[in-house]
Amino acid sequence: MHGSFARRLRLTHTVGALVLTLAVLAPAQAGAQRLTYSSGQNISPAYEGWEEDVDGSRYFLFGYMNRNWEETPTIPTGPDNGMEPGGPDLGQPTHFLPRRNRFVFRVPVPDDFAVDDELVWTLTVNGVTERAYATLRQDYFVDSMVRASENGAIGAGTSNPTIRANKGPSLRVDGAMTRTVRVGEPLTLTAVAEDDGVPESPRKRFARFDPNLTRRWRPSARVTVNTETGLRVSWFLYRGENTVDFEPPQVAVWEDTRTGAYSPWAPHFINPEPPDDGTWMTEATFEAPGTYVLRCLAADGALDVAYDVTVTVTE
Repeated sequence: MHGSFARRLRLTHTVGALVLTLAVLAPAQAGAQRLTYSSGQNISPAYEGWEEDVDGSRYFLFGYMNRNWEETPTIPTGPDNGMEPGGPDLGQPTHFLPRRNRFVFRVPVPDDFAVDDELVWTLTVNGVTERAYATLRQDYFVDSMVRASENGAIGAGTSNPTIRANKGPSLRVDGAMTRTVRVGEPLTLTAVAEDDGVPESPRKRFARFDPNLTRRWRPSARVTVNTETGLRVSWFLYRGENTVDFEPPQVAVWEDTRTGAYSPWAPHFINPEPPDDGTWMTEATFEAPGTYVLRCLAADGALDVAYDVTVTVTE
């Protein structure tokens, strides 16, 4: 019995030490993993599909997955950020926001493009090269319902007459498409956006029954990505090598799913109320000279529209 007791004592001691070791190491390992994915990872270009406008024009749709949570690499167009045939510059971003960014830009399909042809986007980031291959295969066709589902406005396979009739927001940016400003001098950007109210903001839907629910509303759980719906307008850096500060802070256009993030994909997020006159005023301030492309994105959670302004910044 004495030997059995000793063995149990040693086993208990060993298990306790193991639990203590794991308890000590787990936070450190978790922290190291978060640090690893903050920077140093590559970016995967993504072919989202192709769509057709009402006039018959066809477009390839691209996005990307930046595996970093904080690093926003700038990759100029060329060998490390090129599209072929017809490139290397076909309008792709050179400044890459964190994590998943869907339907970022579209490229006109050449008239002589066949079903078996491919348009290839090659992206090399942090020493890793990946490619996205665009084709006109029918199973890659994208309509408004696919966009709404992929953006997280509706669940996979969800549809109804109201959402099918949704029209994307309209967007106008006042002033010239090209601007010049000095370093440190605020540039005023004026965007005017309207929407048809579809899909409806959950805040407004619940407020019809009980205004107090506005403060308690939370996005419903879903197996796909989930976004807050309702009109929102945001400016962000699309092309350029340096930092741009926006005032007021802009609602994220990338899928920041962390609790407390100023993002439509974050738990507990509720869209700010749109301005009464539909006019969003923003100031952009640049830290260094150069040429920048600022993109304004108006979205209703399902569909969106973008407008670019090119800014030359001098000393």
